[in-house]
Amino acid sequence: MYSLIEPTQSNQSLGDDGILFVRNEGIFDTMVKTPLLVASMIIVAALLPIQSSFSSPRDLDLIIYPDGSTHVSTEIDVDSFLTDYELNLFGSSIDNLVVIGDNEFLLDTDVLDNFALIQTFGSSVISIEYDIHDLVSKQSKLWTFSLDSPSNFTLLLPQNSVIVGMTNLPINMEIINDQNKLTLPSGKTEIDYLFSNTISNPIPDPKTETNYFSYAIIGGVLIIILIGAVIIIRTKQKNPKPVNHNPITEKNNILDIETIFKLKPDLREDDRELVKFIFNNGGKALESELRKKFLQPRTTMWRAVKRLEREGVIEIEKKDLQNLVKLRKNMEEEE
Repeated sequence: MYSLIEPTQSNQSLGDDGILFVRNEGIFDTMVKTPLLVASMIIVAALLPIQSSFSSPRDLDLIIYPDGSTHVSTEIDVDSFLTDYELNLFGSSIDNLVVIGDNEFLLDTDVLDNFALIQTFGSSVISIEYDIHDLVSKQSKLWTFSLDSPSNFTLLLPQNSVIVGMTNLPINMEIINDQNKLTLPSGKTEIDYLFSNTISNPIPDPKTETNYFSYAIIGGVLIIILIGAVIIIRTKQKNPKPVNHNPITEKNNILDIETIFKLKPDLREDDRELVKFIFNNGGKALESELRKKFLQPRTTMWRAVKRLEREGVIEIEKKDLQNLVKLRKNMEEEE
């Protein structure tokens, strides 16, 4: 019995010259779809770094206070289409956090551990300032500053501080008001420093010890003369004139500097320097003059001025589209 073999249809054909041709009707669709798929993957890969570039820091400035706390000031470019922005902080011990958006609009912020969730409200640039207690440690007389920075930053050390060790070479270094100001590269940085008053005092010259007795005698004589002069003056003042104890000066009708510090003993050292400058400037100064004098960015000076206003030391007035900072005249009455 012979088996019947039926031929099946095939997309193969044999040419006249004996060459076998293979037909593939879907090859055109494959050639079109493959480049489109590759192009889509390239576009997605290109968009990933663009999204992260919207949150790049514009600048980063740090100031170390004598007590070891550090003030952080930074400006960051963010995507204006984002409603929330998550900011990584340099630690968890955060105080006095202030976040300002476009047009000096104060933004709502929630702090969770070592990051802050900021509601941007469409801002493209946000300014952040806060105090932190995690960056400086002390062991005996040695203070150590440690930071892992994502970008280059400037660091202003306290007055009378002496650098004794540093892991990174600074990009720039200058002295401003007896303070070392460093510009440091990104990455891990560690700086060891001492205060000059913690450095051991030099050994006194033995020759000067022989003069102590003579100095004591001269000092005793001067004290006796001073006491006698005071007694004579008091006996002659039979009708003493009333003394005006009002600490308000006649020149500008403001409290003198000692009275202000007596009424506000808890002012920070940098705030005291602001008050001294305003007092010596006739009791008033433009905010721009304060920024130029103390080499501070706009947001840092704005925060210091507002802090003094809350303390009742100064008052702020608008003058030709500028902020005029004036010492208050009735601060003593409110106390």
